[in-house]
Amino acid sequence: MNPTASPSARLEATSLDIGYGKTIAVTGASLTIEPSRVTALIGPNGSGKSTLLRTLARLHAPVAGSIRIGDGTDLLSLGARDLAQRITLLGQTRPSPSGVSVRELVRFGRHPHRSRISGRDAGGDEAVRRAMELTGVADLADRPVSALSGSQAQRVWLASCLAQETGVLLLDEPTTYLDLRYQVEILDVVRELADDHGIGIGIVLHDIDQAAAIADTVVLLEKGTVTAVGSPAEVLTAENLSRAYGIRVEVELDPVTATVSTRAVGRHNTRARAPHGARPARRLQPSPAL
Repeated sequence: MNPTASPSARLEATSLDIGYGKTIAVTGASLTIEPSRVTALIGPNGSGKSTLLRTLARLHAPVAGSIRIGDGTDLLSLGARDLAQRITLLGQTRPSPSGVSVRELVRFGRHPHRSRISGRDAGGDEAVRRAMELTGVADLADRPVSALSGSQAQRVWLASCLAQETGVLLLDEPTTYLDLRYQVEILDVVRELADDHGIGIGIVLHDIDQAAAIADTVVLLEKGTVTAVGSPAEVLTAENLSRAYGIRVEVELDPVTATVSTRAVGRHNTRARAPHGARPARRLQPSPAL
């Protein structure tokens, strides 16, 4: 991974309309993935988060608008090989290869860097080793991918993306179905990739507090429209979140760290509940008049 930010780690989308057939799923979306920064896309199901992220990876062609790399290159003009050297996407669904070791799967990420003539990849071994170390799967290198747990496999797929050594990394809900420990570990790696390696990262997250903790910029989508873009403190307000999710959301901002924490309020968590087994407090009755 490149230890310093480069222009190729910037991705700018302007006024994107994205559709499936005659149905427009995302309208007028603009956002920028910046080098050394994490941009989190949040919003309720069906708001267009994953559709927008996949369009940034050119898996969908926008109906209107533009996507440009930091040097001004039109993303739609790149050949497949050039695109794969600049952007990589870890999607929600991936194949389950049989007979493939962890090292072999991670090495698949080096395909765009192999010589068209000889098939050689001068920096491949080092890139694969580094990617496995960053994601904590180096000790699994010779194990078959089919024998891994879900959380282990997720980290191996992330390692394959890192081995690709692109300036932009796009992640679609990478913490889904992971235990809490592995969610935290994945997000730690994501933050380190931005801070220590200059990578521009776009990530779709369901967990609002995770987005608040990891992101430099938050993009809130509602019904296919970007309704707020800014820092976590600017975007993750009670007004914005309550409107977007259709439920009252309380927001607290730490005055020292500026960390945002949220709490969705339902019918049964509106007030503190007595500990299990505790007797409810008796309501005092007025003494009868003498």
